[in-house]
Amino acid sequence: MAPVSEAVRSVTITPGTGNVRAFLKQIAADLATRSRRLVQALASRMELIILGWLIVFLSVAALKVTAAPTPIHNVRDLADLFLPYALAAFAPIAGYRLAMAAFPGGVLPAQPSFRFALYGRWRQVDPTHARSHAAFGPYGFMASLLIGMLLNIPVRSFEFLLAVPAMNSHAPLWGTTIFHVMAFDVIAMNFLYGVCFVMALRSVPLFPRMLLFAWMMDISLQLAIAQHVSASADLPRTVALALEGLLKSNVTKVLISAGLWIPYLLLSDRVNVTYRSRTRVA
Repeated sequence: MAPVSEAVRSVTITPGTGNVRAFLKQIAADLATRSRRLVQALASRMELIILGWLIVFLSVAALKVTAAPTPIHNVRDLADLFLPYALAAFAPIAGYRLAMAAFPGGVLPAQPSFRFALYGRWRQVDPTHARSHAAFGPYGFMASLLIGMLLNIPVRSFEFLLAVPAMNSHAPLWGTTIFHVMAFDVIAMNFLYGVCFVMALRSVPLFPRMLLFAWMMDISLQLAIAQHVSASADLPRTVALALEGLLKSNVTKVLISAGLWIPYLLLSDRVNVTYRSRTRVA
């Protein structure tokens, strides 16, 4: 009876397993198709996104300036308040424009001469062959990373708007120091994430390294701000605690993002085909 039972069991399980695999493949194919459409729609509507971003952010920034706790007596006082917000608004656009000009579409960028991603067994393929591979392109799970980088710009920018009061030269030194260093942080990171977005979108081989550099720069800026501001002897304790919480939150978010995405950037077949022109050896 045992052999008959095993035979029946194998007949029963094998089709089910095949159906499950086919079902999962179909889901993966559907998700890949939807992500491709999403990325293509995003790329084709960037000009509208940029216009909407400028209108919304600068409008909120104008309200922030009018509600500033420091007085505005002349144009210089107004410029001291509004210029950091204007630079934060245009920084990601500058990064996007410069990266689009530096990495035109349809060009095959050269691969780096050395690799950081050494784990796994990979076979180098011709870049033209890689572009014809089914896994090529910033789609699938990579689309989530693209959208995440893009969303990081308004999230960090509006956190700055809400958390940091606008202060000009009439404020205490610690106030203008916090305002300027936090504005510089947002400006720099908005620019870098704008560049990273284009490099990912255009399948530039240096994208994973550029994203790693952006994460390292982000953490370095938070630590530098903490050290620089803590040197102010007259900094109120309540302000110091609030700033410490904001900087810790920023560092935590970067570390979580890096911890989630670095394994994917190293091991993903799509990432290796798209940005390293290599396929996994079975």
